[in-house]
Amino acid sequence: MSFISSPVGLSIPGRTVCSLISQCVSFAYINSLFLGFSSGFKMASNYASLVKEAVQLLDKFRASRQCLDDFTEDAMKDLQDMDMLQRKFILDVVSGCVEQKKLLDVVINAFFGQHVKSVSRGERSQFVVICYLATFLLDDLGLQCFSSIVKSLDIKKMHMFLGFFFSNLTTWIQDEWNNIYDSAFVAKQWIGPLLRWRPEIDILMDQLAVKISQGNLLKKAATKTTEPQEFALTEPKPRPLPMPELIPQQKKCKPVPSSTYKAPKEKQIIEENKQKNHQKAQELLYEANIKQFRCGNPQKSEHTKRVMSKIEEDLDSRLKPNSFHSRGAPSSNKAVSYPIKLNNAAILRKEALYKRWVEEEVQRIERLVQGERDPSSFLQWQKEMREKDLQEQLPKIERRHLEACISEQEAALARKRIMERNQKAAQLKKEETAQLMQRYAEKRLQEEKEIKDLVQQVADGHKNSKAAKEKLQKLKQSIVKEVSEQNQELLHQALEEAEAEMSRKFEVIREIHSIESLPRMKFKKFDDTDTVGHELLGEMSLYETKERLAHLKNKQQAEQEEKRKLILEEKQKQKQQLMEKLDAINFHSSVLAQATAIRKEERKAEKELIQQVVAQDETVLALKKMLEEKKQERQKLKQTESKVKGHEQTGGHTGTHSQASVKSWEELEQSLSRLVENFS
Repeated sequence: MSFISSPVGLSIPGRTVCSLISQCVSFAYINSLFLGFSSGFKMASNYASLVKEAVQLLDKFRASRQCLDDFTEDAMKDLQDMDMLQRKFILDVVSGCVEQKKLLDVVINAFFGQHVKSVSRGERSQFVVICYLATFLLDDLGLQCFSSIVKSLDIKKMHMFLGFFFSNLTTWIQDEWNNIYDSAFVAKQWIGPLLRWRPEIDILMDQLAVKISQGNLLKKAATKTTEPQEFALTEPKPRPLPMPELIPQQKKCKPVPSSTYKAPKEKQIIEENKQKNHQKAQELLYEANIKQFRCGNPQKSEHTKRVMSKIEEDLDSRLKPNSFHSRGAPSSNKAVSYPIKLNNAAILRKEALYKRWVEEEVQRIERLVQGERDPSSFLQWQKEMREKDLQEQLPKIERRHLEACISEQEAALARKRIMERNQKAAQLKKEETAQLMQRYAEKRLQEEKEIKDLVQQVADGHKNSKAAKEKLQKLKQSIVKEVSEQNQELLHQALEEAEAEMSRKFEVIREIHSIESLPRMKFKKFDDTDTVGHELLGEMSLYETKERLAHLKNKQQAEQEEKRKLILEEKQKQKQQLMEKLDAINFHSSVLAQATAIRKEERKAEKELIQQVVAQDETVLALKKMLEEKKQERQKLKQTESKVKGHEQTGGHTGTHSQASVKSWEELEQSLSRLVENFS
């Protein structure tokens, strides 16, 4: 980019200077244009119409698709009917807005960002033209022409835009313009003239505000709304009334009996039966509560059976202490190894594995031949050192294990002593509570005898009124039985008549269905050797089609047999190769099995040697002896405890029986209290 030095001493880009020169030329031309134009247009409305025409052209212009020169030539052809000065003014305004788009977009984009709801995007070109006229042509137009243009548009939006533009002119608008052009040039050419016009613009904005307050706004013509009209449809004729159906004369029915509106006697009978059953249930409950302790219960309770089974188990265990011998754990070293059937993939994998092992062994032998050192001596030394460390660590591990076992036995003995102490305290508490409950049960038995006498007196008074009620009930039952028999006879007759009518209708329907289901006989002769007769090139009869299909099927079967034979031969070859590979795998696996058996024997000998070393340690022997003593002490405590339990269980059965009797007395008390409440 080339730079040109200005007279002020600033460096300005060459492109910027060219645009400024063209702009100055357009300003001079427009100035001369307006000097002659003002003489030809005396009415202010001409300015407004020209500005609106420029706004329409600016809306049509698309910078991404059209060139400015081509667009102005096309617009000049469309504006041939206008005067030359008018046409020049419109085209110069449009071209100036396009050339200064970067400068004008700073103001317009910010204005639309702040007033999104009150301004539409379709009015953008209108604000661009007003901003261009105010910034570049206000000195040439004059305030009168500019105010007439502004007043011809929407006053409210113009007032909003001018207030936004002139209030932010010296702040961020000037800073944004300085980023595009030189700051001194911006201040001299645009900011200074606009600030000189600021008082007159304020007066114009006051006038616009007055007009807005008075309501002299431009109103759009009211659009005519669509008025719906009814369809001219012919009115339908009223339908004639249908002929009334003849009502068949029916036989006079019998009058409704008076018993229909009375409550049925069955309800009363049911209520009486309920009362009787309730009274019987109360009597049976009373007798069961009184007589339940007069005879002993021959069956043994579950608790007794459980205690007896425990005693029998203890006796059996004492008589046969060594009768149970557990089976030893199965040996982990199984000599028999059953063959495993391998599939093709497993055979190939094993073959690749053995090949890799053979290659590694060959490479190792080659390295040894070339003079490389054999690591077997180092591995042998490493193995000996590990065995030595293991012999030192095993006695320590065995000592720790025995110490843990001894501490576990001591903790078990301590828990057993605490449990015995708690059981003794609980047994004393149970005996005290059993004595208290026995005394309370005797007291409640005396009270219940007194209540029984009172209930017996009340029951004797109720028995006298039962005989009269039973006679009345039998009389009512006989009357109800006669009425129900008559109703059943009438219902039976009506049901027989309805069934006869229904069977007749079903017979008619069955006859109609049988007639409709008769097949219609159609005969048509068909010859499979004749063609249809459509006169097509490939037309053939059904017989010929079957013959050709059969021939084609035989041909396909022959091809399939050939392919099957080739596949079988290929499979046989693959099977032979796999068998050879399987023999090689079996040979390798047998060699490896021999090597693993030798290694197992060596490990077994090492373990036996280590166990001998551990068994000869003095501390380990002392700890084992201590552990045996603790186990014997715990076994003695268990035997003494089992003997004590046997004696306690034989005597404790009576205690449990007393507890059961106390519980039964409580249930008896609750039942008697409910009985007294019901009678009260």
